[in-house]
Amino acid sequence: MENWPDTSSHTTSILLLEDDAILSQEIRTFLTNNAFSCDAVYDGSLVRSQLKLKTYDCVVLDINVPGLNGLEVCKQIREENKGLPILMLTAYGEVEDKVTAFRSGADDYLVKPFHFDELLVRIQALLRRKEIPQSNTSLYRIADLTVNLDTFQVLRNQQEINLSPKEYKLLSILIKANGRVLSKAQIAGELWDYHIDSNQNTIEVYINFLRKKIDKDFATKLIHTKAGYGYYLKEIG
Repeated sequence: MENWPDTSSHTTSILLLEDDAILSQEIRTFLTNNAFSCDAVYDGSLVRSQLKLKTYDCVVLDINVPGLNGLEVCKQIREENKGLPILMLTAYGEVEDKVTAFRSGADDYLVKPFHFDELLVRIQALLRRKEIPQSNTSLYRIADLTVNLDTFQVLRNQQEINLSPKEYKLLSILIKANGRVLSKAQIAGELWDYHIDSNQNTIEVYINFLRKKIDKDFATKLIHTKAGYGYYLKEIG
């Protein structure tokens, strides 16, 4: 695979939660043919125990499964591991379903039916994000907002704000733009490392998440929309 990390000393491991036996086997075969290893479970209550048995590089979760559903599994994983990439793979395609999944801690969301090549691209994108080393010590300040890119700490008026990994990434993209307006396409490209139009709609969801955490309880609003262009982070006034 082009521009892919050397796998000679490490085979990238995927844990799949999927209760459709045929689809599960098809996904496992496809990923194996693309140089991954893939273990599958069919019951959500088995995921946690499997994660204790083996270290995985990415988790792919269906939502409607026996035992613990995929959303609860996602929340459970996030309580114990903030950095493990999680891709939701489900038949639920409404915006509300996606919002719920992202709030549960998912990094990406793929609706069934899907093309296996798109599944591969999304997994690769999540893994590339995981492999990118952190930048040198960087402390950004806008008004009373402070973002430390080394410690992942976010403060507003000295109050610590807890963000999900994707919310934090979006905030870091905006704050590093230094007041420039970024289009949805630009933001989506940095968040997911690939350009698929459906993901641009998700940017609005994350912007709303950020506004509730960064701006809602403060008089000065920092996240702004430039109609027809995109979003920017700036102190106005």
